[in-house]
Amino acid sequence: MNATARNSDRRRFVRRLFAMLLAGAIAASVAPAMADDYPSRPIRLLHGFAAGGAADTMSRIMANGLSKRLGQPIIIEAKPGSGGNLAAGVIAKAEPDGYTIGLVTGAHAISGALYKSLPYESVDSFEMISTMVYYALVVAVRADFEAKSLQELIALAKAKPGNLSFGSVGFGSTHHLAGELLDMMAGIKMVHVPYRGDSLTVTALLAGDIPLIIGTTVLLAPQIESGAVRGLAVTSPTRTPLLPNVPSADEAGVKGYDVRTWAGLLAPKGTPAAIVKRLHTAVRETLADPETKAALEKATGGDVQASTAEEMRALIQSEIKKWADVIEAAKIPRL
Repeated sequence: MNATARNSDRRRFVRRLFAMLLAGAIAASVAPAMADDYPSRPIRLLHGFAAGGAADTMSRIMANGLSKRLGQPIIIEAKPGSGGNLAAGVIAKAEPDGYTIGLVTGAHAISGALYKSLPYESVDSFEMISTMVYYALVVAVRADFEAKSLQELIALAKAKPGNLSFGSVGFGSTHHLAGELLDMMAGIKMVHVPYRGDSLTVTALLAGDIPLIIGTTVLLAPQIESGAVRGLAVTSPTRTPLLPNVPSADEAGVKGYDVRTWAGLLAPKGTPAAIVKRLHTAVRETLADPETKAALEKATGGDVQASTAEEMRALIQSEIKKWADVIEAAKIPRL
């Protein structure tokens, strides 16, 4: 290569380097300006479940509080499908500008364990904002069922292996895997029967179509209080205020059993740190509001609890590991 060619290459390299440095400087100056102005228009809050369900209710409760603190409307958009995966995929691919955020539940971590591949990474495709609430499920039977306690249920399942079935809201749901974990820890084997929704499991239970369900405490509390359904155990380590007379599974003899689902907010990967911080502050202030706290507790029967982004990230990572182990041990086919 002659001297003229070498000089030409050097000039091209210098021009490219200058252009890169200039672009970086512009991006660095624009990002703070975007954060200072944020939000200047309505924010879209997506979730992956049916309108009118628990996720939708939680989204609307949070939207009301966040709108007051951010000074912009929060528009709820339900994108049900594939256990929340459809919405998560949309959130992951959205412009990372703070104007699209998402509400996810414990199903988000389960999908990371259950699916062989997803169009996003359950942790790395997102910026975590904060958890909102943690809530338990309840193991329940019809009031006239022969097992009156969790230990009696376990004894019955051991006496008739493979003959006892339990219903849940669907394959791969937290409810389903809660039953599989109970099988493993109690040394029994029940047959899982999936339904399309929590209310259908209650209808099937009351009709005598199925002897046992694992369902949400909010939905089952009225049936338990009326005496139509018996709560054998809640799936949290301690009793829940919504069902103070129903023991925890740990208390009922399955030591160390702990299945709580949760809900939290996240944003697309690459959302500027200043905007994530702004959202995080608004979430914490909203959750600290007594009216919002009471509404979320009523909607879920759970414990309202904010987290740092790092804590939410660690929660999802640990839950993916936990459920992957259960899926493998129970020989549940991955999707």
